[in-house]
Order: sequence, then structure tokens, then C-alpha cells
Amino acid sequence: MTSGVAAPRVAAGELDAAGITAPALRGAYARCRALNAAHGRTYFLATRLLTPAQRPAIHALYGFARMADDVVDTPGAASTAEVVARLEEVRARMRVALAGTTDGERLLTEEPVVAALADTVERYGIPHRHLEDFMDSMAMDLTVPDYGSFDDLGVYVHGSAAVIGLQVLPVLGTVVPRAEAEPAAAALGVAFQLTNFLRDVGEDLDRGRVYLPGDELAAFGVDRELLLWCRARQRNDPRVRRALAHLVARTRAIYRRAEPGIELLDPVSRPCVRAAAVLYGGILDEIVAVDYDVLAHRVVVGNGRRAAVAGPGLVRAVLARRRPGRRHRP
Repeated sequence: MTSGVAAPRVAAGELDAAGITAPALRGAYARCRALNAAHGRTYFLATRLLTPAQRPAIHALYGFARMADDVVDTPGAASTAEVVARLEEVRARMRVALAGTTDGERLLTEEPVVAALADTVERYGIPHRHLEDFMDSMAMDLTVPDYGSFDDLGVYVHGSAAVIGLQVLPVLGTVVPRAEAEPAAAALGVAFQLTNFLRDVGEDLDRGRVYLPGDELAAFGVDRELLLWCRARQRNDPRVRRALAHLVARTRAIYRRAEPGIELLDPVSRPCVRAAAVLYGGILDEIVAVDYDVLAHRVVVGNGRRAAVAGPGLVRAVLARRRPGRRHRP
């Protein structure tokens, strides 16, 4: 993360490179960048490996996702019905902005994150259905406390994760027709999401949710009650340990399925995505290192490993920018 002094200069350089000149719109994108820097440590670090011109769009997509997620995960004393209403307000503002039928100045003043999102969607031709699917999954968080199987969970992760990969794909660019790269992009988004689920089992339980598939847990003798018992006592259990080891292995398999898709991206984007995959895969390594005791500890990838991944990634990114590439444009 850049320092408070350097951040405004860096953000201005990125906005200049992206051709974003209107002062109010620049402020909207800067707001999204600040959200990414504050909350998306792994994503933000990986984004630094993109070209400056690409970064504002990624910040805008992240900023909107964060805004919607915060409505769901930090409801305060509001009832479920009130949170549902708030989320629908976000969806309504999103639809109006994407349709381009609202007053631009008012949107930039009152809804800067939504304004930056709408500008990014228009610039890169991102299908609106990806945003609708994302909002559908956010709504599921308010009514669906657990998932019986991977197939059931797949409905949720399509909107919460797969479509995130599909949203960023036009920004990253491809060397093949975009449709050829979409399955791998979606799979990588799912792998990132499953990694979050495994890391955040305890925090999700505190919110009343279990994202790990019920039938997969049951095969090892694990249910919600056992997870709650372990969480309350800050203890692990051999059954939980075996279930998590199995799910870590399944998640690694999805990373392997997604990996060939990195070579389908524009060369300037590959170091960023590869670094994100390595850093998120590192969270799985940390889960294994604490013997799957994620109900008592929140594992993180240390700064040393982040630097070890980001440093070589930066070198590859600079070299890729100096080589002429073949970017596919629809």
C-alpha cells in the first residue's frame, strides 16, 4: 500500500493513463481506489502489477462489490427486512446508473462508487447481467444460512465469485476471443471465493452462515453444531481437520483448472493474475500450516511472502509492457 503522501500522486497518474479527466469522475475513482487499498490487501497488491491505465477500472469493480458486501455484512441493529431494502436500493441505483438515465452530476456527488462502476462498465463493455448476478448472490446472504451440496453452493458462488472473474476479463484483455478465456476466469474467481470460505469459517459462523457444503462436511462427521462447539471453545477437532483438508484439496484442484487461463490473457495482465493466484493459494498453505485450526485463528499471508511474490511479479510486469503484444478486441 502506498503512503498517504504518495497515494494521491499515484492515483492521479493512474487516472491520467486511463484517460479519466473530469474532476468529479476522478474523485469517484479515487474513492474506489481507497476502498480497495483499505480492504482488499491481496487484490490491491496484485492490482499494482497491472498497467496504470487498467487499475482504475479494477478499483471501480472492487469498490462496488465492497459497498454491496458491506450492506450485507455490517447491518448494525437493522432487521433482515431493512437490510434487504437497503440492498435493493443499491441495486436500483446501479440499474439507473448503468442505464445512463440519471443526472450525472448528482450521481457523482451522491453515489461516487456507483458512478465509477457505470463508467467502467461502459468503457469496457461489461455485460450488465454480471452485475445482476452479483446482486442476486448478495441477496442470498440475507436468506440462505447454509448449503447442502457443492451444486447448491455453485448457485451462490456463480454470482459472488465467477462473475467477478468475468467482469474483470475485459479490463485484463485476452489474446484469444473473450469467450475462450471466460471458463478459466470464472474458475479462478470461484477458487478465490472458496479460499475465503475456508479461511473465514469462524467469522462466517459468527454471522450465522456456513458456506462449506453440508454433504461434504457430513462425510467426515461434521455439522454446524460441531463447528459452533469448536468456535466457542477455540478448539479444533480431528473430524473438522479432515473435512477441511478435503476441501482444501478440492479448492487446489480448481486453481489448477484455472491456471491455463492465465496464458490466454494479455501479456501485460498475466503477472497480476498470476500473483493473485499465488497469494491466494498461499492462504491455503497457511491453513495447512496451522493444522486447519481456522476456528481459533484467522490465517493471513505474511508480508514477507507478499513481497517475495510481488517483487518478481513487478519485474515480469515491466518486461511485458515493453514487449509488443497481441490483444484480441471483439
